[in-house]
Amino acid sequence: MIYFEDLLKAQDFRLAVEGLAADFRQAHGLPKIHQLGLLVENVETAAKELETRGIGPFFIAAGSPVFWMERGDKKAIQGKLGLAYYQGIELELLEPLEGSEFYTRSLDPAGRIVVQQLGFLADDVETWADKLTMAGISLWLLGRLKVGPAKYDFAYMKPLEDSGLIMEFITWRLMGRPIGPPKRLLKTLGKLQKLTGKRTIRV
Repeated sequence: MIYFEDLLKAQDFRLAVEGLAADFRQAHGLPKIHQLGLLVENVETAAKELETRGIGPFFIAAGSPVFWMERGDKKAIQGKLGLAYYQGIELELLEPLEGSEFYTRSLDPAGRIVVQQLGFLADDVETWADKLTMAGISLWLLGRLKVGPAKYDFAYMKPLEDSGLIMEFITWRLMGRPIGPPKRLLKTLGKLQKLTGKRTIRV
């Protein structure tokens, strides 16, 4: 397992992040790392702990994806996530789901924050998923989150054998057109959640 704490202890956080699966990423022409998918037992607890260390604020949301296909099976799941930025890297906190054990099996028994996914921005997640599938890395999961006119599509590939890391492709769309991640909005919403004390909104 790769632990987030070890990345934070590195002399250069960004350099440590860019070193993750570097050979694999270079071999397959993957873009720059945008996101770390971090597994935690409880998103709100983890967010509070990291915020006391100057990381965040986290925007936290709970709800059901409009689409979740895991290893070819459609599932109805409930989940919670937290989003924030640290030194230019998006951090996504993820806790165990209702309706799937996709995250549960990779949790650390000691409660440490586990790096499960490396996220990459893409104009179309399925194009990149097809590219890696042709290289022998099979698709594990396709999903979509929707908030109003905004959609968040993602694809998880089979974990790498040496590190257990999952390569994730991410596309934000507004009115059907690709957009960049709404960094300022997420930060503002995270601040409001901290100010009001209501840390989780349902979407």
